Amino acid sequence: MSSKPPNSPLLLARCAQVAIAAAAVVDVFRAVAVQNRQIHPSAATRHTSGLVSQVFVHLMTIAAVLFLVWLARSRRNALVLAPQAALPGKGWLIGSWFVPVLNFFMPRQFVLDIGRASSPSWNPKRDSTQVNLWWAAWIGHGIVLTLTTQAAPGSRTALAVAEALMLAAAVLLCLLIERITSLQGAALGAPAPLSPVTQA
Repeated sequence: MSSKPPNSPLLLARCAQVAIAAAAVVDVFRAVAVQNRQIHPSAATRHTSGLVSQVFVHLMTIAAVLFLVWLARSRRNALVLAPQAALPGKGWLIGSWFVPVLNFFMPRQFVLDIGRASSPSWNPKRDSTQVNLWWAAWIGHGIVLTLTTQAAPGSRTALAVAEALMLAAAVLLCLLIERITSLQGAALGAPAPLSPVTQA
């Protein structure tokens, strides 16, 4: 039984990047609309808040699905490029995002593992720092947003910090997707070495 040859998921990466960027931008409008509804409750602000929130949920769902599909494809490619790499199974790769407590650190580790297995050109310092910055911004956004919602729902400063972290996380993730996709594309596009029989 033949399997489909691995290739760089460039189109999938582009779709994920666009969806992630769109979701991050709409999240800013959603946060402003929700805060405006809390400060000035009315039928109009409730309608606007509900509409923007629905758009955000749809975009975020699309972005999450595209990202996870891209991540699973990248894992498959990484296993072809580095068969000895200790990478998680596809189910655990995706499921780790939804398990409480574990989802605070395991997804980051899995992305790091995939990046390292994708190419010897993976820079342990620069590329790993990019992963860590993305993860810190993503977790920071969730923490600040939760504290803002519970402790200071009307704080414009806290809202600005939360949304700045969301935008930073989106930009860093798009750059990270670009980096891993480029590394895999270069590695998979390289000509295969000649076998001893062919060389003879």
